[in-house]
Amino acid sequence: MSSFSLHRFLLITCVCFFFTNAFSSTNKEEKEFNVGEMIMHHVKDAHEWHLWGPEHGGTSIYLPVILYDNGLKMFSSCHFYHGSEGTSIDHKTHKTLHYYKGSGPAEGYALFHEKIYKLDSKNQLQIEDGHVHGNTKPFDVSITKNVISLFVGSLLLFLIMFSAARFYKKNGAVAPKGIAKFMEPLILFVRDDIAKENIKHNKHHRYVPYLTTIFFFIWINNLLGLIPIFPGGANLTGNITVTMFLALCTLFLTLISSNKNYWMHIFATPGVPIALLPIMIPIEIVGIFTKPFALMIRLFANITAGHIIILALISIIFINKNVAWGALSVPMALFISVLELLVAALQAYLFAMLSALFIGAAVEEAHH
Repeated sequence: MSSFSLHRFLLITCVCFFFTNAFSSTNKEEKEFNVGEMIMHHVKDAHEWHLWGPEHGGTSIYLPVILYDNGLKMFSSCHFYHGSEGTSIDHKTHKTLHYYKGSGPAEGYALFHEKIYKLDSKNQLQIEDGHVHGNTKPFDVSITKNVISLFVGSLLLFLIMFSAARFYKKNGAVAPKGIAKFMEPLILFVRDDIAKENIKHNKHHRYVPYLTTIFFFIWINNLLGLIPIFPGGANLTGNITVTMFLALCTLFLTLISSNKNYWMHIFATPGVPIALLPIMIPIEIVGIFTKPFALMIRLFANITAGHIIILALISIIFINKNVAWGALSVPMALFISVLELLVAALQAYLFAMLSALFIGAAVEEAHH
């Protein structure tokens, strides 16, 4: 199947999927299409892996809920989605908000915006300004959709890397074939154009494994993250917790690799008058933490924004309730989808390159 045909097939699948969600009617009345709710349902984490059909009413894989609350409790998330529906009046907006009350082993708990809370003595959630107040949260280590996506992405990374390594171990330094032929120029690109260019004095060798890992991990999961615009996808790199962990890894590696020269530039910047040091030192210390913060926000915001734009463009059809709008929204969504393929690789490159730049600054020797 050609690349164009594949994209056309995926977009038609997407449109049909949204058509099912937007216009599926219940026995009582047709539910109004809510753009914001639909977009958030596709980009946020969840305790179920939704495949197709109406939200929480179609075909889904229910994931295990693991709670620690006076002991370890494990049960399927279907006990929330197939439990009774609770309602609460928001005291500020005076809107009626809905949540899922657990049944069976999930009794006494509720699911609101994919977060689990303990019900109060009246078996209710107290919601104010869209947030739960007064209800405690159990320690939640559930296997959510993003956790499954993390396992899948990590497994793919291991399989690809070990397959390439096995080829060279078996055949030696020969012309690569198969997966090794695809991976070799990319690995050399990370080594020569990212690590070596930014970490000087031949100190880059020890950091190549880390930079290679984060480059391919982010790239693979960015590509997998394009699937949320279609049934059954997850959005791992659009989760700020994941991007924060990756940024903290870079920060930790930078700090443990730093030498005397690095800290001299923090606490006694060369060429700066002593009178200005009380101003410069706090700025330099803040700069240590703003760099990984920028890494975290850049990856999270770019990936999430791309998904939201595509979903919003497709939603134009259902907002106007006219298929003719597809002649405008589908080509635009196709263009953004192709652009997202570039963004997936670009964000992996930027994260690895900036990480190498920060590490390079930490290990750089003093100039004489």
